[in-house]
Amino acid sequence: MKIQPFELERFFAKYEFSAPYLLGSSDCESFSIQEILDLEPGAENAFKKCWLGYTESAGHPDLRQAISNIYESCESQHVLVHSGAEEAIFIFMNVMLKPDDHVIVQDPCYQSLYQIAHDLGCRVSKWTTYEENGWELDLDQLETLIEEDTKAVIINQPHNPTGYLMSAEKQQQLIDILQKRNLLLFSDEVYRELEHDPKDRLPAACDLYDNAVSIGVMSKTYGLAGLRIGWAVTQNEQIFKEMATFKDYTSICNSAPSEYLALVALMHRQRIVDRNLKLTTGNLAVLNQFFHHHSNQFNWKPPIAGSIAFPSITAHSGVEDFCVSLVQESGVLLIPSPYFQYGDRHFRIGFGRRNLPECVEQLDRYLKKHPIV
Repeated sequence: MKIQPFELERFFAKYEFSAPYLLGSSDCESFSIQEILDLEPGAENAFKKCWLGYTESAGHPDLRQAISNIYESCESQHVLVHSGAEEAIFIFMNVMLKPDDHVIVQDPCYQSLYQIAHDLGCRVSKWTTYEENGWELDLDQLETLIEEDTKAVIINQPHNPTGYLMSAEKQQQLIDILQKRNLLLFSDEVYRELEHDPKDRLPAACDLYDNAVSIGVMSKTYGLAGLRIGWAVTQNEQIFKEMATFKDYTSICNSAPSEYLALVALMHRQRIVDRNLKLTTGNLAVLNQFFHHHSNQFNWKPPIAGSIAFPSITAHSGVEDFCVSLVQESGVLLIPSPYFQYGDRHFRIGFGRRNLPECVEQLDRYLKKHPIV
């Protein structure tokens, strides 16, 4: 397979480690190793004794158990630990899809959720959502997209980049549609537990449907991207077996220190979630005020989950030029919608970092000099 460049990551590579004001990042504020070790008595000494040999390919048993505690019906044997969520996406696509399969993908989306399938030779239909409809998923539209050779539906809930989250009723209706046709459901749930109102939290897809795969990661809700620990969870034994077998050709196994730190963090995950939820909801209030003040230049719909949103400029196009000028002149990094293959009006803004007020201040200064017209 010859895979296309990951345009979003190439854009990040150009600016992420030089721009001082990262306002387009998708993850929450991170922690130091010391902060994680301080969560659990004795963890620092245990970490120093961590054996640096090969680890179990499926993941350390204690870590798999800790991950399974996030779910209702799934147990540790249903958990396959990966080197980040990206590896889980790559492996699922490679083992479950073949050339000429038909796949339906929620749109806009993170590029790998459709690009890998496309470059494997699949026919990919985008299940497109729209800002004017509140980014709502249309199940009637989904029904029209399903074909005789449709193999899988790929969703992301809570959604990157819009911050949309479907209702529990709609989730069940979706599963009913797929179950009737025995279709696979690949559910990217990396922002789960970061719903701004915990009452909105959906059940994990893998808990509701045997042919579903849910993926999670330490990077987003928990703010521990540097650990590079993610996972796939499924009750489908065949899917699990095939993914585990393919992993022998990718990472084989995970980093022992990362697995230990992830375990400690998950033992105290509610404390981490509470901290990041307080941070994101506080930052969201800052953004609400900013976009109200600039309502003549931006369209703004506050998200209900996650640490990202996808506003648009009121002009008909030109968001990429705006974002490039902004980062080059003011050091403020936003992610323009062409990097989500979604026109030239929207941009992703991230609000999971502590310095968001400072970033927004710099953005405001730029707009005073260069208003969008």
